[in-house]
Amino acid sequence: MENKDAYIEKFNAKIKELQADLDKLDAKARQAEADLKIKYQKEIEDLKKKKSKFESKLEEIRNSSGEAWKELRTGADKAFEDLKTSWKSAWDKFKRADD
Repeated sequence: MENKDAYIEKFNAKIKELQADLDKLDAKARQAEADLKIKYQKEIEDLKKKKSKFESKLEEIRNSSGEAWKELRTGADKAFEDLKTSWKSAWDKFKRADD
């Protein structure tokens, strides 16, 4: 079982990866035509909200004491899975629009 610091470090790295990809999507949205731009921006805003929710869960874990972080881990894992699923869906939509 991983410890709290390793858990936080692992997900901080994942957040950085997602942020880099989000920046790429944002750049694509800025270059898109008007109707697609609106759709892209909505997807990006939804992803940003889910990313923020996940970051809040990580912050709760970071601030937890002792073994309490383990109880918070389930909520953080769920928030990350939600973010990851939404991310894949948005990425697939953007890729289809490019085809």
